Amino acid sequence: MSTVQTAHERITEEVTAWPGVTAGPGRRGEFSFKVGGREIGHLHGDRSAHFMLPKQIWRELIEQGRVEEHPVFPGREGPAARRITSDEDVRDVIALMRMNYERALAAQESEGSGTAGA
Repeated sequence: MSTVQTAHERITEEVTAWPGVTAGPGRRGEFSFKVGGREIGHLHGDRSAHFMLPKQIWRELIEQGRVEEHPVFPGREGPAARRITSDEDVRDVIALMRMNYERALAAQESEGSGTAGA
């Protein structure tokens, strides 16, 4: 007998399998994924994911329709939201988390090498 995983379960299973990722409840009811002290994104149940993105990447993803403005920060570039209503959304949330994961690892490497900004 197989069990169907929720969006939250599928995303959590994938993202927490990446080296260095920790996950757990946040202060505002979200379920946060972090690498070191950097949040790579968080979930609100099975219905939405939120990310903080560099402004240029935010603009590109908005233009592509992959994210929308964060509901708490309308009109602000950087905070982004992705609704989760389908398997495609789950896959893209994982891809967006992976993008932020790789950015966080690069930042850690840069900070650790003593050549920040190099």
